[in-house]
Amino acid sequence: MTTPEEALHQARATYEEHVRTCRQCHVDTVPCAVSKHLLRIYNNARRGQARPNQAVR
Repeated sequence: MTTPEEALHQARATYEEHVRTCRQCHVDTVPCAVSKHLLRIYNNARRGQARPNQAVR
């Protein structure tokens, strides 16, 4: 099982690689559906990692 930090890093790397290699994302100014989905996964991982830190207060 991956740690939240590893999941966050992997989600970000996957999103950034897609944006670099996707022809539609590279040519158009509007991201493709896959890019939007990967960004949503990254944002969810980022929020998930922030939640435990907020509860520690």
